[in-house]
Amino acid sequence: MTEQTPPHDPASTHEPLKFAYWVPNVSGGLVVSNIEQRTSWDYDYNVKLAQTAERVGFEYALSQVRYLSSYGAAQQHESTSISLALLLATEKLKVIAAVHPGLWEPAVLAKFILTADQFSKGRAAVNVVSGWFKDEYTKLGLPWLEHDERYRRSAEFIEVLRKLWTEENVQFHGDFYRVNDFTLRPGPYPVPGRPHPEIFQGGNSTAARFNGGAHSDWYFSNGKDFDGFTEQYDDVTRVAAEHGRTVRFGLNGFAIVRDTEAEAREQLREIIAQADPASVEGFRKSVQQAGASTADRKGMWADSSFEDLVQYNDGFRTQLFGPPEQVAERIIAYKKRGVDLFLLGFLHFQEELEAFGEKVIPIVRELEADLARTGDPIGVAR
Repeated sequence: MTEQTPPHDPASTHEPLKFAYWVPNVSGGLVVSNIEQRTSWDYDYNVKLAQTAERVGFEYALSQVRYLSSYGAAQQHESTSISLALLLATEKLKVIAAVHPGLWEPAVLAKFILTADQFSKGRAAVNVVSGWFKDEYTKLGLPWLEHDERYRRSAEFIEVLRKLWTEENVQFHGDFYRVNDFTLRPGPYPVPGRPHPEIFQGGNSTAARFNGGAHSDWYFSNGKDFDGFTEQYDDVTRVAAEHGRTVRFGLNGFAIVRDTEAEAREQLREIIAQADPASVEGFRKSVQQAGASTADRKGMWADSSFEDLVQYNDGFRTQLFGPPEQVAERIIAYKKRGVDLFLLGFLHFQEELEAFGEKVIPIVRELEADLARTGDPIGVAR
């Protein structure tokens, strides 16, 4: 059966999809499993990976943020530091540093990102994470806000960043942050069409969707099937329209590209069969309060199963499993629903990311050309 769902915004289908990867700056890889993962969190591995990624067609990388040793992530490099290191080791790759309001003051972060932006000639970006890990705040003696208050703080954080990056003599008086006649120089590195470093923000909750539409440049969704993504797309797009804005959409996915779908599914089965139950359950207990604490029960990981949480951003749900042609066709089907960027994880990062860039991305580009020419690429499976 061919995919018949029309794109939400026909104009968006003519923009090439962007591809990003999760920087493995946290030990344990991208699945909470005892299966072998030929992936390393060290500096040399990450530099080589970043250089490979930009060579084979990835435009973005996202550095993870974790401070405490926990849930399969025993070791970790701080996100803004490794982001700057990767920017300096590459020429085209844009690197997004995940950051937590409450652990950063917005003006201090704004200054750091401007420095990285200048050094990299306009390739720095941030992903504002409202926070799910209570211990990272309380063990430092910092207040742990209720769910929606964390997102209200993030909204102010984003607005302060944007003002400091685009205005002089900034004044801001909110519930969480105050700025009095403050100017940062130098400003962002001049990039045509980009007023400031890009601001990403994710989440599944109603509060997250509001922030995505009202404040962010990009909205990241956890892994979702077609209907799950469309529901978030519609919500965030509605909020953005109500605020006179547009927003772009990223979707998390874990890619298993093999010669056949049967081989890819067997690899998935092995990953789940060798999952680390204690780490997965510990993560589940820590994160599922995010959805449970909201009035409408929407939130990150609110409906995630044990199997979903083996890939801790629900990446299996996107179902990017199979031979290159099949994976590319599914990617295009998501594009037609409004996805602008895929944020990808892999089991063995170096070889699998390289193979994805060499085998899958060229097919995606061919299907995009069909889509631009005919309005619907041939052979896209539902």
